[in-house]
Amino acid sequence: MYRFTCRSVKFPGDADKITPGFFCNLSSAVRIIALLTGIILLAGCAPETDPAPKDSEVIREVNFEEADFAPFVEPDFPFITTSIDARSLGPGFPTDNIVPRCLALRLGGEAYACFDTDMLRWSVAWTGEFLPMVTMGQISYNDFHNKDNEIPTVLGEPSIATGLYPGWSGPEPDFTDPRPPRTDLDAPVWGPVPGETGRWKGVYLQGQEVVLSYAARNTDIYEKPGSTRLQDETGFTRTIQIGQREESLSMVAAEVSDGTGSEVTGNAAYIYRGEDRDSVTAIGLAESVEGVELNIIDDRYSTVQVSSGRKDVTFTLVLWSGPADKKEVFEQMLAEAPPAEMPDFREGGAPHWTETVVTEGQVAPDTTSAYVIDQLTLPIPNPWNRNVRVVDVAFFDDGRAAVVTFSGDVWIVEGIDEELENIEWRRYASGLYETQSVEVVDDTVYTYGKEGIVRFHDLNEDGVADYYENFSNRMAQSIETREWATDMVAAPGGGFFVAKAGGLDMGPKTSFPAITKGFRAGSRHSGSVLKVSAEGRSVRHYATGLRGPYLGINPETGVLTASDQQGHYVPSTPLLLVEEGDYFGVPTTAHRPAAAREPDITPPLVWFPHSVDRSGIGQVWITSDRMGPLSGSLVHLSYGRPGLFKILIDSTGGTVQGGIADIPADYPAPTMKGAVSPADGQLYLTGFTLWGTNSSGISAFTRLRYTGRRSLLPQGFLARDGGIILRFDTELDEEAATNPGNYQAKRWNYRRTEDYGSGHFKLDGSAGEELMPVFSAHLSDDRKAVFLAIPDMREVMQMEISYDLKAADGTVMDDALWFTVNDVEEPDPEVAGFSGLDIGSLAFEDEDKTQKAANKPEKPASAARGKELYQRLGCMGCHSTDGTTDGMIGPTLQGLFGSEQHFEDGSSAIADEGYIRESLLEPEAKIVEGHAGEMPSFLGILSDREMESMVLYIKTLSE
Repeated sequence: MYRFTCRSVKFPGDADKITPGFFCNLSSAVRIIALLTGIILLAGCAPETDPAPKDSEVIREVNFEEADFAPFVEPDFPFITTSIDARSLGPGFPTDNIVPRCLALRLGGEAYACFDTDMLRWSVAWTGEFLPMVTMGQISYNDFHNKDNEIPTVLGEPSIATGLYPGWSGPEPDFTDPRPPRTDLDAPVWGPVPGETGRWKGVYLQGQEVVLSYAARNTDIYEKPGSTRLQDETGFTRTIQIGQREESLSMVAAEVSDGTGSEVTGNAAYIYRGEDRDSVTAIGLAESVEGVELNIIDDRYSTVQVSSGRKDVTFTLVLWSGPADKKEVFEQMLAEAPPAEMPDFREGGAPHWTETVVTEGQVAPDTTSAYVIDQLTLPIPNPWNRNVRVVDVAFFDDGRAAVVTFSGDVWIVEGIDEELENIEWRRYASGLYETQSVEVVDDTVYTYGKEGIVRFHDLNEDGVADYYENFSNRMAQSIETREWATDMVAAPGGGFFVAKAGGLDMGPKTSFPAITKGFRAGSRHSGSVLKVSAEGRSVRHYATGLRGPYLGINPETGVLTASDQQGHYVPSTPLLLVEEGDYFGVPTTAHRPAAAREPDITPPLVWFPHSVDRSGIGQVWITSDRMGPLSGSLVHLSYGRPGLFKILIDSTGGTVQGGIADIPADYPAPTMKGAVSPADGQLYLTGFTLWGTNSSGISAFTRLRYTGRRSLLPQGFLARDGGIILRFDTELDEEAATNPGNYQAKRWNYRRTEDYGSGHFKLDGSAGEELMPVFSAHLSDDRKAVFLAIPDMREVMQMEISYDLKAADGTVMDDALWFTVNDVEEPDPEVAGFSGLDIGSLAFEDEDKTQKAANKPEKPASAARGKELYQRLGCMGCHSTDGTTDGMIGPTLQGLFGSEQHFEDGSSAIADEGYIRESLLEPEAKIVEGHAGEMPSFLGILSDREMESMVLYIKTLSE
């Protein structure tokens, strides 16, 4: 087997077309053949007479900014999955034609069609230009931070279309939508047709052609779409094979909304348009087939009737529209059409990608840290000049990895070992729609994107998927661009849990206006966690009331967790333990009957403060025993920070409550998803940048590796009446641990409202954070835990304990722990390891100490302090200080002070000190034109002196 090292060659005047040119390192036995082949091809291909060293083939680093990526649509791949708004095709076409899940087919030449996988119909066929690449995954493919996405529309000349009803029905054609109406909102119905009407089964690849597989009325149907060209006219072909049928079937081939006449003649059916009937839409059979008839209904619908039967029937349908005086061209197309034959698609096709790409990773040097980050170099550049923004990873039993990208590609990665010197990347699948999840179950790859869950089959075992099976598309998908298909995890008992974002009021206003602040209607499954059955044929609501959930599951116990995105009705980032029937507080995504009472809100396991994690994503349970103190733990991944947190769970009392410990490491890009490798037991991470993160990296595939060294992370906590217990994995210095001055405690609540995020509020309801005195600190018997005596412990949404300690050997331990107190129980010092400690005898009546805690001296206001706050509060993820706007949700702070700001309501104001203070405390009062209102209030978070510091810092950016 020979390895080809390939680069792409751009030909002058054809900048958008990429042709692979092979610069080959071949053995001497085949060089002459390769040389002759290169001379014949004359396409930039030539063997190298002096073989390059192997090292020259290996990619060691990636520079996204300098990479030259080819267009999103590849010239030799037959489809992409996307959405289409085809409601404005022009006179004569249906006006209800909108497609959230469109298999956009490239049929040769300049002919294209959209197969609606929900409704099993050709929604539109057209010629000329393909679709504009404007969805989020497409528009950000080359312009990494571009968020100005739209819904694609047909750029070329529409020819054939159908309306919003199933492509197939029973003996009588049915032009109505069979999906049951919604009961929760007066909103559009989205999702696939009922199972008894039909089911999308998947797509087979045959080179640059495809075979569609679906069922109508429990009858299997295979379809090979194509096109034909004659005398400058384009016809569309549909070769259809139908299995044995218990009943007759009807197919709607075309709809003409302003037909003025029609006729059926022989094997052709015509609908005319115009008073003079000078335009025509035609369908025809390439040859007569017993039991297959054409029909016209109401001078509007062109249909095909297929009678019942026990034998397969195969026929080719030709569709065309144009001037009536060119009917003979269409009739000649019918006469010249080849016999209806279906290729042997079940055996697989030739692989679309034969080359592999080899990269060398970067293993972190030895340090004193317990955990370090190794980087697995991405395959950029590659023979196809394909962008590779990795978003999720899953592992095969043998240690190979399946990696999915936001651009809809799946790569198989081999050679992941300790040294990372020879990582081999092979393309496996493509054409998916904003995929964010991949799982490997029984060594089979599954992905989850807006098209649903796809299961892949390599039918001929050549390393590339040939059949993209629809495992399940029962989860409804609206046209709203922010109704992400966010996450999928495999359920231990079979099937999957999937999560969907709410229909956020962002992006193009295509289908439905906002119904509450921050939300559009979305689908009936938006903002939910769904349980997908083991065979994929059904889904049910498992938990609702979410804004933008991401999931984690313990593969051994089945414990399911989720994060949610801070925003409207979500005051700060929560981490949730999810059980069936839970409701998490977003009314728009409650999905209860309109008249039903809003259910009780399930509280989170723990809240994350905005400054700690303003955008939480996935979670991973470390089931390996090779991750040191993280073994057996739940790890939470932050997009905004970015980074990882160990989740400490206190389940010893009557109510479960959680804490958060930061896992320090150097994370080169946002951390979004992760998986533990069965080969080495380490945690592998993926993520990419789109907006609103502190990271400047575009994408990375990394490994969190345990070095075997001591961890300084907290290993457990207990919130009890009378104080807090913190447990570590190392012995503590007694003098530092027992000095109460080395600890600071504070607490606050959030408010769940329709506004974006929340300020901080004391238990009495006033704005601010409540400082709490630590009266005394006590060391445990094993010297690894401390009890902090704190009075007036109560249930509260957020507590923070910061500490400045030392390990027994003098190592500094300066960190913080954040946790939620859902219940306060009596402590048991003996069980906790504090023998002889009588908590009841501790004195909590030192009013002077309480007063000092409440009046801790504050730093003076300064621009330097303002810069520190800008970084600590995460402002850097949304507001640049150098004028750049890439990846930023909010306006730049450079030149802000003293400038005139224009707002969405048409008003304007000068950005003076009063404006900046108002923006910090009431950010939704004035939303700058062209920006989303997605900034939380810092009421109760920033003191007057801190706001003054922010003003001083912002002033320096305008000097």
